[in-house]
Amino acid sequence: MNRHAQTVVLLLTGGALLHAGSTDLYLRYVKAGLQPLLIGAGVVLMAAAVATLWYERRATRSGQENGAPVPDHAAEPDPAPAPDRHAHREPRVAWLLVLPLLALVLVAPPAAGSYTAMRTGSALQEQPWGYSKLPAEGPLKLSVADYAGRAVYDKGRALAGRRIKVAGFLALDGHGAPYLVRMALNCCAADAQPVKIALSGELPPVLQPDSWIEVTGTYTPKRTKDPVNGTAVPYLSVASTRPVKAPQDPYDEAWNG
Repeated sequence: MNRHAQTVVLLLTGGALLHAGSTDLYLRYVKAGLQPLLIGAGVVLMAAAVATLWYERRATRSGQENGAPVPDHAAEPDPAPAPDRHAHREPRVAWLLVLPLLALVLVAPPAAGSYTAMRTGSALQEQPWGYSKLPAEGPLKLSVADYAGRAVYDKGRALAGRRIKVAGFLALDGHGAPYLVRMALNCCAADAQPVKIALSGELPPVLQPDSWIEVTGTYTPKRTKDPVNGTAVPYLSVASTRPVKAPQDPYDEAWNG
């Protein structure tokens, strides 16, 4: 690509990053805490594009005032060109580099769902140092990772006898057994790993994978093992369920203890 084409690609890349970072689109790619860095990268790229264009025009104007030929940045000059040799031109296929940028702006990819969850080992792998104190009264509204961690590592001591509410999306294993899942991120969607809760008790007669539900139930010491990596997966005894809307941010922070 010549210098002007490079400037266009820089502008488009910076603009795509700013668009993603200033809307909910970025949540499909990276965790929420990286939003400032994403916006900052977009600003830097657009500033670099503007600076490149300014310096290019300045060099062109200076060359015209001095009567010097304007340098061609698209290709190095041939020191001894043959009389019938044509100037080298960039292949037009290079502009296909713009297509991924347009896809970033125009198409929002779906979040990782049940297909990925049941083919990836659970992220619940490290025992935490401790747990925050739970409310003494009322139902406990916990995340999938919080319930799973307390059930496995704390033996459900703070959960026993309490009514518990947990929300996530449904996934079914190869035998049709239901799981409540949230995908956890370390950095970006490419490293997403599931945290799973096996479900038992009063479940809907029809279970639709990838549908988001809130389950209300109680702790049970029953466990199973993730068939992918052998990590312990706790059960939740379900008393009732209700459909809920998928959250704005479909990913949880990665379980890190």
